[in-house]
Amino acid sequence: MLELKDITVAFQDGKEMRTVLDHLGFTAKPGEITFIVGESGSGKSTLLSVAAGLIQPDSGTAQLNGVQVTDEVRRDKIGMIFQQANLIAALNVRDQLLVTDHLRGLRPRRARADELLAKVGLEGLGDRRMGELSGGQRQRVGIARALMGEPELLLADEPTAALDADRSQDIVRLLRELTEERNIACGFVTHDRSLITGRDEVFELGVNAAAYV
Repeated sequence: MLELKDITVAFQDGKEMRTVLDHLGFTAKPGEITFIVGESGSGKSTLLSVAAGLIQPDSGTAQLNGVQVTDEVRRDKIGMIFQQANLIAALNVRDQLLVTDHLRGLRPRRARADELLAKVGLEGLGDRRMGELSGGQRQRVGIARALMGEPELLLADEPTAALDADRSQDIVRLLRELTEERNIACGFVTHDRSLITGRDEVFELGVNAAAYV
């Protein structure tokens, strides 16, 4: 489980300090998606950055299964999914996944990469180039890449923003299946409330305010 406790983050905004997150508490539980919603500027991406250990808060703690989130925890336990898939144009689909093994100092696990590609609906496409894929397929590559390290937590920052409604629903269905099957916690930032069902956990951020709904 991801737990953020008493998180405060403030930034310099011209001559003034602006508090983006004010003594915020947040949890994301294994086996489900917690959707993070709110108006622009309410701190959704900042919350995700704190959860990933990319921003150190001015106060409070970020823990994953009781362990403080550090660079090492992010590398070994957290998978990141972005609005743009952030894929490397020169690499084929399979190598997008294998590069994460290289960064971790592991021997390339080709069989695991192909297994994950099949899991996200891209079986047999490992040798394809990025220019041969649709936007939805590229986002699926990004999800498979995020799973290569067998993470305990997925953090998704508006991963469907560039997709049409049908492909967006496909991506969310896929993430629901993966989080439930692998018992992974998932924090999912979105502006699109149509992706959320009545059984989903929703965390609403206002300007300097937050609440579960």
